[in-house]
Amino acid sequence: MSRIIVDRNRCEGHALCVALVPDIFEIDDEDKATVPGVVSDDQLDNVGLAVDTCPVAALRVEPPLPPAS
Repeated sequence: MSRIIVDRNRCEGHALCVALVPDIFEIDDEDKATVPGVVSDDQLDNVGLAVDTCPVAALRVEPPLPPAS
């Protein structure tokens, strides 16, 4: 499962990510995009579209963190 990172300093609340992938992205009380959980690999194509569409490049996909030892 991949992690979606929202750069809250860049996000301007355009909400294109929410419009494209409403089951993944939400807008919080500060009008910033949020991702309330992890994203499964089968959702990455849709998330990639949102990442590419963000007008301020506030989104990125990162691999999952390795398990703690």
